[in-house]
This record gives sequence, structure tokens and C-alpha cells, in this order.
Amino acid sequence: MDFSRLRLSLFLLFTIIASGTLCYTFLEDMTPFEAFYMTMITISTVGFSEIKPLSILGRSITILIIISGICVLTYTLGQVAQMFIEGELRALLGRRKLEKKISTLKDHYIICGYGRIGSTIAQELVKEKIPLVVIEQNPAHIELLEAEGFLYLNMDATEEEVLLKAGIQRARGLVTTVTSDSDNVFISLTAKGLRPDLFILSRASDPKNETKLLRAGASRVVCPYLMGGRRMAEILSKPTVVDFIDQTMMNDELGLKMEEAVISASSPLIGKTLVSSKLRQDFGVIVVAIKKITNEMVFNPLPTERLDAGDVIVVIGKKDSLSRMNEVLN
Repeated sequence: MDFSRLRLSLFLLFTIIASGTLCYTFLEDMTPFEAFYMTMITISTVGFSEIKPLSILGRSITILIIISGICVLTYTLGQVAQMFIEGELRALLGRRKLEKKISTLKDHYIICGYGRIGSTIAQELVKEKIPLVVIEQNPAHIELLEAEGFLYLNMDATEEEVLLKAGIQRARGLVTTVTSDSDNVFISLTAKGLRPDLFILSRASDPKNETKLLRAGASRVVCPYLMGGRRMAEILSKPTVVDFIDQTMMNDELGLKMEEAVISASSPLIGKTLVSSKLRQDFGVIVVAIKKITNEMVFNPLPTERLDAGDVIVVIGKKDSLSRMNEVLN
């Protein structure tokens, strides 16, 4: 929309109104209000009678006001209408484009709430090239989502149809990070009803509500304030350990990464031990734990530990090595 044309048309319209008012005031001996009223009914062509009989000059002025006023008024109203129509049309097309992209998502995460925690999660998932869609209602957060180019729905995440529109039936998991624990409970309950097998990660502002969220269907519950407190305590008591984890896990310059990988049913490593799998020799990774299919966690596994289908191994290694390892495991 070109606002310069709208500004010009409004300027011309006000000029005609002011000129007509001045002409009627000084040439037809009207009061300022009568002159303004006469100008307005002339421009709008409502058909009211003249305030008082006009002279030949006054009628000539009226003709000029009618011709110029109608043209400029019509043009101005057209510009205003165009501004609203274009804005609504652009918003409608934008929403449809977003919804179309969301409808094609698969194996993605749904993030409910784009506050400080939700935005951090979204940015980390983008780094890992994991698709996602955000459900948010706060206008300020919507502006951030648009600026950062995230797929989003400006809707209420507690409603079933919204979760369905976000692709919950095709999603890998759902994260609910709204500030209200009651809303997180309701979202978890609704999502679990739609997808009983869905992994749901929920935020709890109050640690006392963790049990309620788990009962509502959340697979895991995180209390940011509790985790933050523990983290600060670890920095005080074990600063070197924390520095090591930060430098190896969160420093991209080192190229190291902690990753988990699933031993698929067709993996050639099934039945082999860690030493015979040659994971360290072939990929340079360190296996720090194995989660068995029974959910038993084996920390610092021995070289003789057997790998079975469905096991999840936790390893540390370079990014390119981890990518090659995943191809072999899957």
C-alpha cells in the first residue's frame, strides 16, 4: 500500500473543505459553522437545501466544490478501502500459506507458548534442523515469531482442533511451556487424548504440580526454577565438571556433541559387544551409557556389554562422526 497517495488525497480533501468554508464565510456572509456545514453537504451531495440563498458567485463556488470535492472524496475513500482490503487480504493469504506449510509437516515438534523457555527450545531445535510449529496467542510473541520466520498458529493450544491443525497426529512430540501450570495440565490432557503414544514434555512453575502434570499425560516434567537452582549449586560445588560439560556439549567451536542413537531392528550391530562393534575404532565416539529396551540404564558400560535391537546408546563424539555412526546403526 502506497501511503503517500493516501496522504495526498487527504491533504486535497482538507484543502477543498477549508477553501469552501472560507469562500462561503467571506463571499456569502455566512458564519464559520454555517460555511463549514454548507461545504460538507455540498461535497457529500446529501441533497439538503442551501443555508441561505446564494449569489451567482456563490453558486459557481458550489459547482466547483461539488466537482472537485466528489472526485477527491471518492479517491480518498478508495484509498482507505484499498488499505484495509490489502491488509486483510495479505493477512489472510499469510495465514493460509502458514497453514499449508504446517499441514505438510511430519515428525515435528509442537511448542505451546513462545516465552523465554519456548523461544529457547525453538531456537535449539532449529540448530538441530528439527521441524517445529509454535502455538501462541500473545501479540508481542507473534511479532517475534514472524520476524524469526517460525511456523506458528495464533490460536489457543488448549483446544483440540488447534492441536489437530498443528499436526499432532504426525508429530514427534509436544512441548508445553505456558506460564500457567493449569493450562499445561489441560494441554497435556488434551494432547494425550488425541495421541496416547505422543511424547509430551511439560513445564512446571511449581514443583508441587509435577505429579498432576504426569497424571494428565505428560511424559516428562521440567521445573526451570528447580533446575536453575541445582545448576547454580553445581557451579559452586563442582565448577570443573560444569565447565567440562559446557565446553564439550555447548561449545560449537570444539565440534563435540553428546548424542543418542537407537539400534534399529536391521542394524548390523545387533548381538555384538561394544568392543566387537568397533564403534570407537571406526567412528571415534565414546559410549557413556546404554538404555536397554527394558528402560534399564547401563552407565559406563563394559566392553563386553551386548547391543540388542531397541537399545539406545548415548555417545560423545564429533558431529560428522556421529552422523556416519547413525547411518550404520539405522
